[in-house]
Amino acid sequence: MRISDLIKMGLRNLGRRKARTALTVVGVVIGTISIMLMVAIGQGINYNFEKQIMENGSMTIIRIYTYAWGENENGEYQEYQQVLNEELIAQLREIKHVKAVSPVMEKYIELYSGKYMTGISLKIMDCATFADFGFPALEYGTYPTPEQNETIVFGYEALNEFYYNNGRTYQTKTVDLAKDRVNFTFRDYDTTDVKKQFRYVVKDYAKIAACDQWEYGWYCYVDYEFYKELYTRYANTLKPADKKKAMESLERYDTIQINVDNMKHVTEVQEAIEELGYRTESDMQYIQPMLDTSDMLQKVFLAIGAVAFVVAAINIANTMIMSIYERTKEIGIMKVLGCYIKDIKKLFLFEAGIIGCIGGMVGVGLSYVAAYLLNEYGGAFLGSLMTIAGGEADTGAAYCIIPFWLPFAAILVAISVGILSGYLPARRATKISAIEAMKNEG
Repeated sequence: MRISDLIKMGLRNLGRRKARTALTVVGVVIGTISIMLMVAIGQGINYNFEKQIMENGSMTIIRIYTYAWGENENGEYQEYQQVLNEELIAQLREIKHVKAVSPVMEKYIELYSGKYMTGISLKIMDCATFADFGFPALEYGTYPTPEQNETIVFGYEALNEFYYNNGRTYQTKTVDLAKDRVNFTFRDYDTTDVKKQFRYVVKDYAKIAACDQWEYGWYCYVDYEFYKELYTRYANTLKPADKKKAMESLERYDTIQINVDNMKHVTEVQEAIEELGYRTESDMQYIQPMLDTSDMLQKVFLAIGAVAFVVAAINIANTMIMSIYERTKEIGIMKVLGCYIKDIKKLFLFEAGIIGCIGGMVGVGLSYVAAYLLNEYGGAFLGSLMTIAGGEADTGAAYCIIPFWLPFAAILVAISVGILSGYLPARRATKISAIEAMKNEG
């Protein structure tokens, strides 16, 4: 039997009993809509989780603090003091999946521009790791490099609130580094009795472009090696006792920051660090329960959609069995005329597959309509699922997202369900005796 004949006979047979075929197709449509919407809602919730996560910072960063809290052997929380030094940094760089390691220190500085001043935190890091830690684009200037490390990088808000206050008037201004001369000093110790206070005039500078990451707004950034030069010069202006404290502080890091090559490996790297005897923190350890809940919701949604497809499969099998009973004589004639057994099987499998294909395509079209309506009018309900999972609801967000691959997958699943549902009836049809079939008066 030619393929064209097979297609013509299959379509003609489905068209004979339009009502029953249509009802069977409706079952597949419902199954397709169910599974597409369930997957789309799961995808939407996961997307919004990831969006909230990225707004909170990088998920690949691990931090080791000088002072950390954790449970002791008795299950009680206590504070631990951890020694952070160059030896530890060398050990961390050897851990698998560690992309970059940098010491991190913070110092309070006072910035001056003429009669105006402001106070801000200076963050000290290894400038060679800036790119690895995903520092944002610059509005102007370039980031420091190990070879050219004297650049001071200002946050996008750091120059906006210089003020002048003489007790009678209070004025503010935004400093323009291209026009205004800026210098700064450290304020760790009392330096009022020295002959000449330390002041560093900013010569090489850059400014971070405005972005969604707040931590790049109100800090200034400087390379660790260059900072040591500046701080040593500052320490030399101090009284002997204060100078000694200042110089000792150069070797004590406030934090060590580690960047992992992939967020999937963060937990593994944290465990490796804790085996060295250090307590760590990362955003990932707080976000992971939310991601686990999101995955669980997606599996539940997928199971709900699968149940609808099982019902559709039973409906298709029932339709095909009824069709066999009604077409017993037709099957007998086909056998008498010399049709191959495999052609009879192909005919019934084709009919079952067509039911699945039509139902899948209609279901995909209606799923897009349903997704639009859910996003337009069901934001409050879908947002509540985010809240249940530990996220933050945003009624303006799209929580039902159909990825490009889902329609093709849904149609393929619908066709597969149809063919699998029709397999046993098709096999039953091939086993009908031609003689007995010809005696059938149906």
